[in-house]
Amino acid sequence: MANVWQRLQRWVQKRLTLIKGIFLLSVLLLVIRELGRIGHEISGEQLRVALGNLDFSTCLLLAVVGFIAVLPMLIYDFTIVEFLPGKFSLGYIIRSGWVTNTFTNLAGMGGLLGASLRANFYSAAATKKQVLYAISKIALFLLAGLSLACWVALAMIFGWHIGTPYQGYWFWLLGGGLYFPVLFAFTRLTDNEFFRDLTWARELRLIVGSSLEWGSCALFFLLIGWTLRFPLDFAAVFPMFVVASVAGVISMIPGGLGSFDVFMIFGLGLLGVSRADAVGWLLLYRLFYYLLPFCVGVGLFVHDAGHRLNRFFSGLPVTLLRRGAHWFVVTFMYFSGVMMLLYATIPDVVLANRLYMQLIPFMFYFLSQVTNLIMAFLLIGLARGVRAKVARAFWPTLIVLVLAIGNTLWRENFPGGLALLLGAVLVCLLLAKPELSRQSFHYSWGGLLTDGSIYAVTFVLYAILGLVARSPHRGPLVLQAWLPTSTQVWLNGLGGLLIALIILLAIRHYLSATQAAWLTTPFDAQRVRHLILKYGGNEVSHLAFLRDKTTFFYQEDGEDQLLFLFRQKADKLLIMGEPIGNQEKLLPALQTLMRTADAAGLRPVFYEISEDLTLRLHEMGFDFIKVGEEGHVDLPSFSLTGKPRRGERALVNKFKREGYQFELLQPPFSVAQYQELQAISDSWLGDETEKSFSMGFFDRDYLGEAPIAVMTDFHGKMVAFANLMPTGDHQVISIDLMRSSHDAPSGSMDGLFVYLFLTCRDQGYTSFNLGMAPLANVGVSEFSFVEERLAHLIYEYGSTFYSFQGLRAYKDKYVTTWQPKYLAYRRRESLVFTMLQLMQVINRPGVAAKARFLPQWLNRWLVDEVNWQNR
Repeated sequence: MANVWQRLQRWVQKRLTLIKGIFLLSVLLLVIRELGRIGHEISGEQLRVALGNLDFSTCLLLAVVGFIAVLPMLIYDFTIVEFLPGKFSLGYIIRSGWVTNTFTNLAGMGGLLGASLRANFYSAAATKKQVLYAISKIALFLLAGLSLACWVALAMIFGWHIGTPYQGYWFWLLGGGLYFPVLFAFTRLTDNEFFRDLTWARELRLIVGSSLEWGSCALFFLLIGWTLRFPLDFAAVFPMFVVASVAGVISMIPGGLGSFDVFMIFGLGLLGVSRADAVGWLLLYRLFYYLLPFCVGVGLFVHDAGHRLNRFFSGLPVTLLRRGAHWFVVTFMYFSGVMMLLYATIPDVVLANRLYMQLIPFMFYFLSQVTNLIMAFLLIGLARGVRAKVARAFWPTLIVLVLAIGNTLWRENFPGGLALLLGAVLVCLLLAKPELSRQSFHYSWGGLLTDGSIYAVTFVLYAILGLVARSPHRGPLVLQAWLPTSTQVWLNGLGGLLIALIILLAIRHYLSATQAAWLTTPFDAQRVRHLILKYGGNEVSHLAFLRDKTTFFYQEDGEDQLLFLFRQKADKLLIMGEPIGNQEKLLPALQTLMRTADAAGLRPVFYEISEDLTLRLHEMGFDFIKVGEEGHVDLPSFSLTGKPRRGERALVNKFKREGYQFELLQPPFSVAQYQELQAISDSWLGDETEKSFSMGFFDRDYLGEAPIAVMTDFHGKMVAFANLMPTGDHQVISIDLMRSSHDAPSGSMDGLFVYLFLTCRDQGYTSFNLGMAPLANVGVSEFSFVEERLAHLIYEYGSTFYSFQGLRAYKDKYVTTWQPKYLAYRRRESLVFTMLQLMQVINRPGVAAKARFLPQWLNRWLVDEVNWQNR
C-alpha cells in the first residue's frame, strides 16, 4: 500500500503543472460561461440606473477610502525588511510596497509576480536567497486574515443567524478557516531553522496585517453598497464576501476576477439584489479598490524603473528628456509668439493663408490687437530666457503660460487637440525646470540679432504700412489686405509695439539682475605673485598685471592652485592663454570653471592655447581652430659667430661705433625714466590707439613689474625700449612692448632682440618666446576645416590690412621651433561671432593708456628691418 502511495505521489508531482493548468482552465471556462449568461440578462440601461445615485462627492469618498483600504498591505513590506540586511528608507518601503501589493491585487494574492517584484525592490542590499526566504515567510501569512474571517463568518451564520441564506457554503468557510490553525501550529511547533527568526512579535504583526487587509477590503465593499443605498442588511453580506474571496483564491485566477464576481452576484441575489445592481456594485469595487490604486502603482513602478534605467545609463535618459522638454517649450513659445505677432499686425493677409489657418488652432489667442502684441513679445522675451536656461525665467514663464492657456481655453468650441498640446507645454516646462539652473542672463549676439530683428522688422514694416495707408498717393500695386483697416487700429498697434519694447527691456533687466560676484573680483597683485612664485608662470602670466582682465582662482583646501585670466563680452567668457599655476590640478580646475561659468550663463572661449589643452577641451565639448604659431628661440645655441649671423654681428658693431648702448633697467623706475619711456611710446604711437587683452599697453604699474631693456644713444638718451615678460620659472622669457622713437636708428628693434638673446642666455634662460605669428600654417591642407582654409586665404592675400607673412618671415630669422596655438570655443557656437567678439576685446583701448594700432607698428617694424638690411 505504501508503495502504491509513493508511486501515486511521484506521478502527481511530475504532472503537477498540467493538473494546475487543467484546473485553472476549467474554472475559467465555468466563470466565462456564467459571466456570459449574466451579461445577457443585464442591459446597459439597467447598469446606468444602478449607478445613477453616485455624485462627485461620493466618488471622491470612495476613491479616498479605496486607497486607505489598500494601506494595511504595507505591513507585509515593513516586516520583510526586518528579515533582510541593510537599511531601507520609509519612503522607499512605502513606494515599493504599494507597487507590489497593487500589482498582486490584480495578478493574484502573492504568487510569482509578488515574489518577483519584492526581489527586484529589495535585492540591492541582500542576496537572492535571503530575499527568497523573507518573501516565503511573508507569503505564508497572506491568507491568515481571510482564514480568521472564515471563522467570523461561521460564527455569524450559525451563532448569531446573520447571513443564514449562505449556510450551504459552510464547507467553503470551514476549509478556509482551517488554514490559520494549521499555519499557526506549523510555524510555532515545528523546530525548523527556516522559522527561527520568525519571532512572536513578527508573527503577530503579520497576522494583524493580514486581518486588517481582508477586514478593510470587506468593509470597503460594504461601504460601496451603502453609498448605492441598497435596502438590505449589510452585515449579512459579509459571510458571502468571505465565501467569494475563498473561491477567488482557490480559482487561482488573478485577483479572483470572475470567480469572486460570479459568487457575489449569486450571493447578493439571495438577499434580493438585482443582477444589474450587483454588477454595478462590483464594478465600483474593482475600480476604486483595484484599478485606481493599481494606476498609482504603475506610476510609481515606472518612476522606479526609470530611475534605475537612468542610473544605469549614467543619467543620460533624464538629461535627454529634460533637454527635449526644454527644446519643445522654447520652440512653442517662439512659434506662438510669432503667430500672434502676424495675426496682430497683418490679420487680413495671414487669415487668407492656407498654411497659417492650419497652424492657428495650435497657438494662443487673445481678442484685442494690443493684448496679442504684448503677449507675443512676452512669449518671445521669456523664451529667450528659457532657452538660456535662466532660473529666474521659470515662474514668469509659468504664469504667462497659465494665463495664456486659460484665456485660450476659455473660448467656446476650442479644439481638444489644443487642450492636450497646451497641457503638454506645461508638463514640459515642469520637466525642464531642473535645466533652468543659471543665475543670470547674458544676451548672445545671435539671440540679440534674432529678437532684435523680429521687433525691428515688425515695427518698421507696420509703421510703413500705416503711413502708406494714410497716403492719398499710394500706388495700385499696394495690396489692401496688407494695410491697417483704420488709423485707430494702426495707432493702437504702434502703441502696443512700444509697450512690447518696454516689456522686452524689462524682461532683459529682470533676467540679468543677478550677476555673479566673481565676474567683478578686484585684482590682487600679491595673490598673483604668490601663485607664480610657488608654481611658476607661463607666456601669459605677466599679462595679469595689466589689470585689464579679471582673475578666476581655482582653490583646494583654501589654497590657490590655478589662475585663469578672462574678460567678459556678451555671453562669452574670453580666457587668455593657458591657466597659470599647478598644472596637476588642471582637470578639476577646468571642470570648476565650466560649472561656474555655466551657472552664470556664460560660455568659455580659450584663446592662444596649446595642443594639449585643446585636446582636453575637445573632450569637454569644445570645437577648435588653429589661430597661428608661436615662435621660440633656443638661447643656449644662439651665437653671433658664423656666417648665418653676420648681419647681426654687423648691426651690433654699427651700434657700438655710433655710441649706442644696451642696458637692462631694473624696477623700481624713477620718474625721469618713466617720462623718457612715455615720450618714446607717444612718439611710436602717434595718433593711433593701443590694444589690450592679448598684448600689453603702456601703463606705469604694468611696466614696473619687470625689467625693461633700453637702447640709449651716445648722449645717454633712450631711443628704444622693450619690457620683459618673465614666466616665473627662469627657463622661458619674452617681451611685450617694443617701441622706438623717431630718433632711433634703423634696425634698433633687431639690435634690442640680439642684445636680449645674449643677455638672457647669459642669465641662464633656455628659451626666448617671440610671440605669435597669426594664421601661420593655418588651413594649408586641402582637408582642413573650411574656417581654417578661409583663414589661410586671409594669410595669403590680407597683407593690405596686416602683414601676416612679413611677421612670420621676420621672426623666422631667429625662431628655432614653432608651436601651434588654437582657439577653443563651445560646440555649436558661432565662430564668426566669437572671432568678432575677440577682436573687439583685443582692440579695446587699455586702461589709463592710449591704445596702439597693430598694422602700423608692425609695418614700421618691418620697414626698419628692410632698410637696415639694404644698408
